Amino acid sequence: MANPIALWHAEHVNFSRLLDVFEEQVTRFHEGEDPDVDLMLEIVSYLREFGDRFHHPREDAAFASLVMRDASLRLPINRLLQEHRAIAAAGEELVTRLQEVVADALIPRETVEAAAALYLVYYRHHLATEERDILPRAALLLTAQDWEIVAGAVPSGSDPLFGEAPSQTYGRLRELLAAR
Repeated sequence: MANPIALWHAEHVNFSRLLDVFEEQVTRFHEGEDPDVDLMLEIVSYLREFGDRFHHPREDAAFASLVMRDASLRLPINRLLQEHRAIAAAGEELVTRLQEVVADALIPRETVEAAAALYLVYYRHHLATEERDILPRAALLLTAQDWEIVAGAVPSGSDPLFGEAPSQTYGRLRELLAAR
C-alpha cells in the first residue's frame, strides 16, 4: 500500500495547484479582463468530483480514527468536518454563478467575485490547517488498520485528473498543468 500520508499530501499539492490557476482567472475577472470561465468551471468540477466525493470522505474516516486515538483533536477535527460541508456548499454556489456567466445572465461582477473568493479562502485555509495540524498527527497516531478503514471509505477509483488513467473530461486542464 502506498504511503497514505504522502498520498494525502500529494492530493493537497494538486488541489493547491488548481486553486492557483483558478485564482489567476479570478484576478483577470477582477481586473476587468475576460477570464476563461470554462477553465474555472473545469477546476471547480474536478475539486467537487474528486475532492468532495473521494478525498474528503477518506479524510472524514481518518478524522474519526484520529479522534479515537487523541480526544484533544475533537474540536479542530469538528471544524475541519464543518469546512468540508462549507467547501461543498461554496462550490455549489460558485458553479451556479459561473454557469450564469456562461449563460450571459445579468449578474453583478461582485457576486461572482464574492463566490470565488469565499471558495478560495475556505479551500486554502482548510488545506493549510490539515497540512500543519492534522497530517503530522495522523502520521504519528494512525495504524495500518486505520489506514485500511480510510482506504475503504470510498469506492476504489482513479483520480480523474492526476491519476494513472485520467479522464478525457479534464484533458485541457491536464495539458495546461503539464505546460507549467
